Amino acid sequence: MTTEPPETTEETEPGTPETGAPSDGAARSHDEGGAGRAGDDEGALPGADAPAGDSETPAATSAADDGTGDTASQKSEAEAELAAQRVERERIERRKAERNGPIESGTKLSGKAADLLAAVRAVEGGAKPAATVLSEPEPSRRPAPEPVRRPQPAMTADAPAAPAPQTVDSVRRVLTDGGAPETLAPQAAAALGEGADDQLRADPWQLLRIGGVRPEQADGFARALLGAECAPDDERRGRAVTVWLLEQAALAGHTALELPTLTAALAQRGVPDADTAVQNTLAEGEALAFQDALDEPGAPARRDDEEAEGEERPVRVLVGLERYALAEESLADGLARLVNSAPKQDGSAEEWERAATAAGSAAELIRAVAAHGLVLHTGGEASLAEPAALLQAARALGLRAWAAAHSPQGRGRFSALLGEGDRSEVPGVVTVAGLLSGAEGPGRDVDGALDLDLLVVLDAPQLDVEAAALLTESLPDGARLVLAGDPAVLWSAGPGRVFADLLAARICPQIASRRPDPGPLGELVSGIGIGELNQVEAPGKEVVIVPVRDAGEAVHRTVQLVADSVPRAIGVPAEQTQVITPGHGGAAGTRALNAALKERLNPGPGRFGGFDPGDRVAYSPAPGRMVPGQVVKADAEGLHLSCAGESVVVPKERVEQSVRHGWALTAHQAVGARWPAAVVVLPGDAAQALTRPWVYTAFSRADRHLSVVHGAEQALPRAVTETPAKPRTTRLPALLRPQVPTEN
Repeated sequence: MTTEPPETTEETEPGTPETGAPSDGAARSHDEGGAGRAGDDEGALPGADAPAGDSETPAATSAADDGTGDTASQKSEAEAELAAQRVERERIERRKAERNGPIESGTKLSGKAADLLAAVRAVEGGAKPAATVLSEPEPSRRPAPEPVRRPQPAMTADAPAAPAPQTVDSVRRVLTDGGAPETLAPQAAAALGEGADDQLRADPWQLLRIGGVRPEQADGFARALLGAECAPDDERRGRAVTVWLLEQAALAGHTALELPTLTAALAQRGVPDADTAVQNTLAEGEALAFQDALDEPGAPARRDDEEAEGEERPVRVLVGLERYALAEESLADGLARLVNSAPKQDGSAEEWERAATAAGSAAELIRAVAAHGLVLHTGGEASLAEPAALLQAARALGLRAWAAAHSPQGRGRFSALLGEGDRSEVPGVVTVAGLLSGAEGPGRDVDGALDLDLLVVLDAPQLDVEAAALLTESLPDGARLVLAGDPAVLWSAGPGRVFADLLAARICPQIASRRPDPGPLGELVSGIGIGELNQVEAPGKEVVIVPVRDAGEAVHRTVQLVADSVPRAIGVPAEQTQVITPGHGGAAGTRALNAALKERLNPGPGRFGGFDPGDRVAYSPAPGRMVPGQVVKADAEGLHLSCAGESVVVPKERVEQSVRHGWALTAHQAVGARWPAAVVVLPGDAAQALTRPWVYTAFSRADRHLSVVHGAEQALPRAVTETPAKPRTTRLPALLRPQVPTEN
């Protein structure tokens, strides 16, 4: 590893650092996952100084982000995916109606927790709960029911209907009366539906349902509309802020919040009686409460039916949005079905053993898959050869075997391992989004299940609870599921930590690959994964450290590396070099870097929403997903892109929300893809955003060469050695515990 760039440093005027890195996990997990824009001023309503939806706040992906820019003659992949999700949510609703109650486990409570549970039950009985009602716990969890098969999603499913023009106009008038930017009218009408204007007048805090709006902004809107009737203890405000906090928690990756955490956050937001606010939210059905039993450290896990009558166990009470809470329960039921049922007998034991013996390092994985319905596989980039060998062996045994990656780039890399060329689309290898939407893959059988015997999901840490629930519930009885990925990378953009939770739960075989990533880059990244930032020998300039004094110099040196140094010294052209930085804002964020790189690499007037033909872009077809692409042209239809070999047309009204320049990305946007060269920018103001998974993910995006534009000083080694992944509150381990025995 050297601290000199490939060529002599040019002098540049120092710049002034700005706070550009996200300040918390909520902002990072959401804004980095998609391409939505937003303003940097949290004190003003979105739209006051920037277009609506342009926000560095975590709520940047709003309901308006659903849909894509395909032509009108054929529904887009994202629309079909959303249709599939709607079908799944309807199925979850049916499950919810059949449940005895939202409390599935646990025992006796007292005080505020008991009051909260009493509130839930009162709501189910049709009455508004009293704050002092006590109640006995619900019966123990039932065995996992047989899944209700989802019907095959149709590619011709209708996209969400746009709000009627008269609805938008009436909402615009209400917003104007309340001093809010009228540019929010389409979002408000879409979020609130028919009668949105009356809803806003009756409850101004419903403005918080619009992405990017914060409580203090909604308070100002309410004061303008309600006048003297506006008060901090207004029940409407308490409910709205409670839901808003749960939404922010979901954007930070939590599927639910513990009750004390939620009430403390409400108090910080000026809600005088946090407990009553939570109970009112539950009473209106805007959130669900759950009680999860906690086993003491070192104690063996117990099923609910093993508890002695009257025995008390420690519990925690959580509150979550219905969407994520029920998806996590659906996921637990689906995983339990896979673990507890015998896989379909495809091939004899002798045939599986012969396949394993011939597979080299993949032998252990093949043997595990032969006998189990769910298997976890961990390892870095080199370990992908083992799932590839598994897929080939399974096909040779006659199984309908498929692999699903989270990005078109990942699909292409895995296809190359199968000997089918580095093509964007090959038989048997799909993207997760394409598989769920029906745009790719084997299709579905008459019961609505995926028509396959084995599914290998790559980049498994990127699975959030909703996508994971859709996948598991879509598998037919007797199918095998392999989740493969690198546990050291950043977690999913959406709520949950599915792969990490399953690794910790130990409910199925876990196969750890022994194939290390090669060369100096592999050595560097492997050390980071265990908390060590090592000096590595890089005789071929595989790793170069470029010290900088400030953000202005960081931008200058980054442009120099991409445009001149890396092509000349390493032989990797600019179009194959990816810049990665912690955040979108600030003096060395993606916006500043993309502006500088565009000026150098593809200057132009930006006639179509700031874009010109030849621009590299990051296209977000749905919240939490990003596909690199290039602008081809723009016309009356919209912005024409080439993304992973496919043509995409983004209507002009969608460009602002779903397309960014893509020479520079955040690590969350880059996860799941790799490039021949990567330039990782670490400005001084990025210190708080750096964690070990962030550094690991950013540095491991390079195949041949990594340049680190380093201005973070000791914050980099400190992040690697002392700052692990930020915790997420999830229910999956507690939901699995009573249904699935733990592997020894």
